[in-house]
Amino acid sequence: MRRIFITLGLLLSAGSPSLAEEIADWATPMFDHTSHDFGTVARGQEAEHGFPLKNIYVEDVVIEAVHSSCSCMIPRVTRNRLKMHEKGEIIAVVDTKKFLGRKETTFRVDLSCQTAQGLLRAEVQLHAYAYIRSDVVVEPGAVRFGSVPHGAGAPRQKVSISYAGQSDWKILQAEGNPYLDLELIETGRHPGPASTQVSYDLLVGLKADAPVGSLRDPVMLVTNDRDRNAARVVVSVEGDVTATISAKPSPLMLGLISPGQSVERPLVVRGQKPFRITDISGPNDRFQFEVADEAKILHVVPITFTAGDTPGTVTGEIRIQTDAPGGETLKVKYHGRIVAPDPEAPSDESPADDSPSEESPSEEPSSEESP
Repeated sequence: MRRIFITLGLLLSAGSPSLAEEIADWATPMFDHTSHDFGTVARGQEAEHGFPLKNIYVEDVVIEAVHSSCSCMIPRVTRNRLKMHEKGEIIAVVDTKKFLGRKETTFRVDLSCQTAQGLLRAEVQLHAYAYIRSDVVVEPGAVRFGSVPHGAGAPRQKVSISYAGQSDWKILQAEGNPYLDLELIETGRHPGPASTQVSYDLLVGLKADAPVGSLRDPVMLVTNDRDRNAARVVVSVEGDVTATISAKPSPLMLGLISPGQSVERPLVVRGQKPFRITDISGPNDRFQFEVADEAKILHVVPITFTAGDTPGTVTGEIRIQTDAPGGETLKVKYHGRIVAPDPEAPSDESPADDSPSEESPSEEPSSEESP
């Protein structure tokens, strides 16, 4: 069954109750997920989680405000205004220093979208849960690798874990991303009259074969705690593995194009050291590229796209091969829409406008088949 997207403008003009409900919920489909359970976190630990969202409409979407139902979790917005296909995050940050025990929070996200028919508003609720335990302390609160060049890896960082409680308490193992180098060492066990003090060192490194991208996968410490709900403790790990070659903008926006029209867009390809572009290709011969045959750190590549005769969305990827070490192939996605000229428009006016803001707010038409 083919997935069909309906413009918000059409929904507004339709006026039926069922369509009005669809309009009210126009913002929720932009979110990847709306609920997250942090599990058990230690006192003093830095624990945060991102709720990703993507603007799937032509018009800009604005995140006007985010309200938290509990001061135990604070929201942070990475980008307040999202243009078409741009992504952002609502980040939930847990305060593990002031609060203990089971915590539940609802974030109310207020959004708006200016359309030709008026201003649309929406509210999306995000839910987060955490259990903050006082008998385990993690220092420092997170492992932060920062920005790591692809292929370089990162040396181990030490995290100290302290526990006060049952005499036979142990951390049985540390589980995490396969690209993390993990070692767990028990450094002390001191029985006392009321409780036993236990300490561990967790060593966390980043392997050289870690792929390009953001690393936000926590390490899970599996313990023999008698309380099953507290048997696992998470240690936050953050880092960004950066490509030796990058291309911007990504995705490449072609805009609104008339049938048969040609548009040119610049693509900036940057490296850490001088390199050559050995090959660049699109999915068909509607793409033309101008590439300089010289080694340099920054290449500006003019890309010309000529639209076909059939209206609809054009989307795919451009592949770039270089002589940079590692032989990475860059994949740059592109988006555009071929629009038929308005038969009622005066003949001396342009049949199409490259500016997406002139379109009615709509989801991108898609040829994607539903699963």
